[in-house]
Amino acid sequence: MYAVIMAGGRGTRFWPRSRGKKPKHLLDITSKKTIIQETVDRIKPIINPDNILIVTGKKHSGILIKQLPEIPLQNIIIEPEGKNTAACIGLAALHVQKRALGEIMVVLPSDHAIADSREFNSVIEAAAKTAAQEEGLVTIGIKPSSANTGFGYIEQADLLKKIDGKEIFHVKSIREKPDFQQAQAFIQNGNFFWNSGMFIWKISTILKEINRWLPDLYAGLMKINEVLGSPDESIIVPRVYKKLKSISIDYGVMEKANNVFMLKGDFGWSDVGSWDALWEISAKDRKGNVVTGGSNVIFEDTEGSLVYCPQKLVATVGVKDLIIVETKDALLICKKGSSQDVKKIVEVLEEKKLKKYL
Repeated sequence: MYAVIMAGGRGTRFWPRSRGKKPKHLLDITSKKTIIQETVDRIKPIINPDNILIVTGKKHSGILIKQLPEIPLQNIIIEPEGKNTAACIGLAALHVQKRALGEIMVVLPSDHAIADSREFNSVIEAAAKTAAQEEGLVTIGIKPSSANTGFGYIEQADLLKKIDGKEIFHVKSIREKPDFQQAQAFIQNGNFFWNSGMFIWKISTILKEINRWLPDLYAGLMKINEVLGSPDESIIVPRVYKKLKSISIDYGVMEKANNVFMLKGDFGWSDVGSWDALWEISAKDRKGNVVTGGSNVIFEDTEGSLVYCPQKLVATVGVKDLIIVETKDALLICKKGSSQDVKKIVEVLEEKKLKKYL
């Protein structure tokens, strides 16, 4: 079994901490370790580091190598440019296929938090057995706690069977991020789960499905496959990759495929997708306040707030539901519940070409 950790993205909703040079997964947000270090540590009990591959961009490869010394250098796969998850997963599948034809491939995002690692690994092992037995595409669904419009949704169908006590379900449909009204309808239905972005499948199965649903992408991948490990790799791969279609694996394959299965992920999952999400999973004082990153804070008549400011004393008086984040060159003050819109600040900075804040 191999793990492929997708370490791309910018983490714009975690500005001003998350920047182009050091995005969210390279930061110590949920503990003293960085999120990607936690991701690797979590899977190591069932997958040897020699079988863990990281797909990343060139500008982040150096810091990843420093943060993950247990991962062999040849397991750091450099993506020539960001082309969304279908191309990323396809490229990783080719690299794994070169090493072990027929192996199971576990695809994980680099920036999620999991409370119960033991249960997580138990679910992954059952999912891997499902992928091997059913020749299918297996994913992990998270029971929704709210009508969240920031996630895709998986519609559960009938029970297929149980493996190691874990229920395996057929998937009726996979839906991309809905509007709020539709998300509410999903929650009321009771058969919809958040799409965790985790996938488990045989290499041959995912390549066959890419060939079926994204034939142009598959053709490009086959050109790449011909030169992997050869002197021409550094020239041909970027040239081919540039022409690949940028599309998510969800849109491109999962929504169309008819051999999709789901396990429920009851292991304390969070995508840590915003400052609000960090507040939700963090330890709080009796008034619901969170202090993170070693900050020095005095709360006076303050409720439901989060502060990250490791370099200065912060005092709050008579406020409620605030997010306060300071770095060396920027200060964010945000009403809790609105942190999904922090990415709009990044868009404004891009428009004004204020690159030093990006």
